[in-house]
Amino acid sequence: MSPAPGKSFRAAVRLTYPVLLSLLGTVLYGTATARAATVTLEAESARLTGGAAVSTDHTGFTGTGFVGGFTDANKGSASVSFPVDSADAGTGSVSLRYANGTGATMTLSLYVNGSKVRQVSLPPTANWDTWATRRETVPYAKGANTVAWTFTTADSGNVNIDSSTADTSTGSVTPTPSGALEAESAQLSGGAAVSTEHTGFTGSGFAGGLTDANKGSASVSFGVSSAEAGAGSVSLRYANGTGATMTLSLYVNGSKVRQVSLPATANWDTWATHEEPVTYTKGANTVAWTFTTADSGNVNIDSITPATPTTPTDPGGPTTLTHQAEDAFVSGGPAKATAVTGYEGGGYLSGFTATGARAVFQVNAPSAGTYPLTVRYRTPDANASTVTLVADGNTVRRLTLPGTGGAWKSAATDVPLRAALNHVTLRTAPGDNGTLQLDGIGVTGSAANSTRGATLPYTTYEAESGSTNATTTGPDRTYLTVPSEASGRKAVVLDSTGEYVQFTLTKPANALTLRYSVPDNAAGTGIDTTLSVYADGTQFRDLPLTSKYSWVYGGYPYGNDPSQGSGHHFFDETRTLLTGTLPAGTVLKFQKDSGDTAASYTLDLVETETAPSAPAMPSTGFVSATTLGVTPNDSGDDTNALNSALTTATSQGKGLWLPAGTYDISGHVNLTGADLRGAGQWHTVLRGKNGKGGLFGRGGTINVQDLMIAGDVSYRDDANFDAAIEGDFGNNSTLTGIWMQHTKVGLWIDAPTNGLYASGLRIRDTFADGVNLHKGTKASEVSQSSVRNTGDDGLAMFSEAQAVTDSAFRFNTVQLPMLANTVGIYGGHGNRVEDNLLSDTVTGSSGIAISSRFAPVPFSGTTTVRRNTLTRTGGYEPNWGSELGALWIYADSSDITAPVLVEDNQILDSTYSALLLSWQKNISALTVNGLKIDKAGSYGIEINSAGSGTFSGVTVTGAAKGGLSSAGGFTVTRGTGNTGW
Repeated sequence: MSPAPGKSFRAAVRLTYPVLLSLLGTVLYGTATARAATVTLEAESARLTGGAAVSTDHTGFTGTGFVGGFTDANKGSASVSFPVDSADAGTGSVSLRYANGTGATMTLSLYVNGSKVRQVSLPPTANWDTWATRRETVPYAKGANTVAWTFTTADSGNVNIDSSTADTSTGSVTPTPSGALEAESAQLSGGAAVSTEHTGFTGSGFAGGLTDANKGSASVSFGVSSAEAGAGSVSLRYANGTGATMTLSLYVNGSKVRQVSLPATANWDTWATHEEPVTYTKGANTVAWTFTTADSGNVNIDSITPATPTTPTDPGGPTTLTHQAEDAFVSGGPAKATAVTGYEGGGYLSGFTATGARAVFQVNAPSAGTYPLTVRYRTPDANASTVTLVADGNTVRRLTLPGTGGAWKSAATDVPLRAALNHVTLRTAPGDNGTLQLDGIGVTGSAANSTRGATLPYTTYEAESGSTNATTTGPDRTYLTVPSEASGRKAVVLDSTGEYVQFTLTKPANALTLRYSVPDNAAGTGIDTTLSVYADGTQFRDLPLTSKYSWVYGGYPYGNDPSQGSGHHFFDETRTLLTGTLPAGTVLKFQKDSGDTAASYTLDLVETETAPSAPAMPSTGFVSATTLGVTPNDSGDDTNALNSALTTATSQGKGLWLPAGTYDISGHVNLTGADLRGAGQWHTVLRGKNGKGGLFGRGGTINVQDLMIAGDVSYRDDANFDAAIEGDFGNNSTLTGIWMQHTKVGLWIDAPTNGLYASGLRIRDTFADGVNLHKGTKASEVSQSSVRNTGDDGLAMFSEAQAVTDSAFRFNTVQLPMLANTVGIYGGHGNRVEDNLLSDTVTGSSGIAISSRFAPVPFSGTTTVRRNTLTRTGGYEPNWGSELGALWIYADSSDITAPVLVEDNQILDSTYSALLLSWQKNISALTVNGLKIDKAGSYGIEINSAGSGTFSGVTVTGAAKGGLSSAGGFTVTRGTGNTGW
């Protein structure tokens, strides 16, 4: 095998204890420490405890013996421990050479530096004289490490250990997928044989020989142990460089399941994954891929990953549901129900039987790790229900939930979570029956989500709240003034050398985002400058800043010519990853030094966070873009290469992985039923050019996650510039963990999109809307997202020609749209605005507009505005000479006669009237319950419309002109609990 690019070739070295001792002169636990990048250590020279002992009573071992004693008598204690020295911290691998003559898959637990990494399944070998190798990825610390294979009380043990090979070349591993069984360790027959002449395989080789010469006989058979009988699946990792779809036959426990078609891969060094549903028996199973006389064969097999039925344990006692099912996002079938009693909370979900049906829970984890998960559910009869657990786009396992005969019961399992926001899904995958009703989940150790607004990974420091020797500007809400566009309407101006603003970090941070304004130039193209950043008094960074993406002029839609006057859109944001982590308590200072040449620096806020490191590509189901002709970081145009790579990956049934780096795009990257995943929004960047470049949905179920789209839009041009993400997103698509900045629009979603889940987004500095769910979009949600400094509505639903239906904006934080509203709902059916934090509108604006402006499809169903907090919202419309309310219900092109429910909202410090009803048409069927109005620049409630509404629990305090102004013949029906108006 050729060396990996940028790495020197590593020969595997087998060293016995005496040789190591003579070479290194180091003893740890009575044995030497492995220091080469790849080193094999004999078990007989390792540290043996708990009954593990050297033996020679079987053949085929290397060195002077092997280690036995992993017998039931030593369960819970037997262990073999190897010392390993690593030059760097990071992910490497360890391989175990073992024998398992029991006839069944057995397990040991793998520990590194005293912490359990995972339980490892070891398939049976032909007999006790036959040895196999199992490879596992592990985290190494820099310096001394200890790797131990232990027979814990949770393991089945009863294997012999010959040696362990440690590869500490961190980052160079092609890992064995978690839970995968390598073909080179399987039973090969009929001419199938281990080979290594192609690259890209995992483990130590792959199985070849499934050629025409061995047609009718070649077979690769794996031992799979299942804790339960029932429906599961098996994924095959294979290469097919023939250029045509080929077939093999799949057998389970000696019975043919079906003939399986395996599409061609790009070449023999490119591997694909194919999943098939199968049924397992309890205990030992055999899964075989066979080249029968009815097959075309001629593929190579790297590994399989079995998904056996998992029956979670009943935890006993009462269940604490941290996440109620009725609060989850659902698509593909599930709906809230209350017909069956005994549920917790406000209801449960029913309707998971269709493939693709899903419920998505938003889970906040204080740190990365594996968390206990409890599912509370019922089945209508005694039959088991199967459903698949997915975390952040990765399949965790299929759950087999025992039948409950109609009773509500709980089942316990676990789930891997990232730090901060996670998307945990229960989904009916192919092969699942989904015959459950779901009450909710409990995630032990999870943190509570924000009760209003997005659950965000960063800490915000407002400049005016920091320590400074400079001048604070504001507060001021006057359009075209700089503080009117600042968060909280205040900022700090550094306009002399030596001026600074500083903050003491309350949490560790390795990444920061600065919101700032620097002057434009006479041409409107912006200036480039720097600002000095200090930590505890020591300068560590010159932060590059620009005014290229701020400052627009004139009237709508606002161009880039300073001669037109009326300059605004003053602020921009820059982000940076730091070298190392600043601990809590660090004094972080931004200072204008002599080399920082802008005339002034207006600083609004700083956000700091701990950005995770870039992960490796998922072990199954993806192909790297770099193997399909896409080259990051070379400044070349990657648009065509990305489109080609997506076509290839999707045709293989795989997702496209974008490793860390910058990919330059000048047009649409097309998504048709595609899965596009990056290494995180701090590491994988799609960079636009000349106002162009973005992702375009063309139907099918699409998943995009964990990347940034950095546009190159510097003013508004609706006809010629691109949105970050737009188009048709088919059924049940997902957009998560995406940062969008400097584009025309963040999301512009069109029909026939149905069931889109968009969450965990950061949308910043766009020149039109942040999000627009456009005509005909159905049952979709944007949630847990931060939207700031948009050129038009922050979040909009626009029922142009077709109704936007049953969609929601939930738990978002929306700040500072330069024009229009933080949220605008223009017509449509049954849509919701719930649990959002909305603040600081600027001009022609309200906090929430429920409006028939722009002649949308009229409202129908119930439009719900519930549990939102609106702070410093509302604004002046200079073209109309009108003062717009914080919450504005506006009957413009048509009456609003369908029900509008406004419930449990807060309107704080509104610029003009808090609640405004207008204009020339009727507003009826309005219900306002539990509205708190605290401080308003005009009236608490202002009505300039005909119609009628019922008001209960509405309190008004601090309204400058009084609690109520009513004109136009509107009938107010007063319920109980109203005060101040």
